[in-house]
Amino acid sequence: MYNQSYYSSYYGSSADAVAVGAIAGGVLAVYSIIILAIAVVELIGMWKMFTKAGEAGWKCLIPIYNLVILFKIAGISPWLILCYLLFFIPVVGWLVMLGIQIYLAINLSKSFGMGNGFAAGLFFLQPIFICILGFGKAEYKGTQPATTEAE
Repeated sequence: MYNQSYYSSYYGSSADAVAVGAIAGGVLAVYSIIILAIAVVELIGMWKMFTKAGEAGWKCLIPIYNLVILFKIAGISPWLILCYLLFFIPVVGWLVMLGIQIYLAINLSKSFGMGNGFAAGLFFLQPIFICILGFGKAEYKGTQPATTEAE
């Protein structure tokens, strides 16, 4: 019929499956701890950034409300957050969300007196650059358009 030793060696034993499951569980646990640590550090940096902008720091802890305040700090209409609902539409929604994220990074950077290079860093490495805004020497300039000397 069939060779029992061939199939048992080909598929491995249940001990192998348990070992692989334990390793996968350990990797998942370490990954989860790292992601949680990054989120906590970003929240602390956002708390400091909110207080620099004259908002209460606790507002960064409330999930949707923190976006409203972040858009307000960046000088963007909070109604634009409704465009995040388009995320559920494949491709079009993702492109809209990507555009909003870029627009937010540029305006947030400008509201703290930083340039476009900082906006790129804010877009690609958000947790690090949020902490730079919160703990660094950047001061909140507001969202008013800059006036020239000739005026």
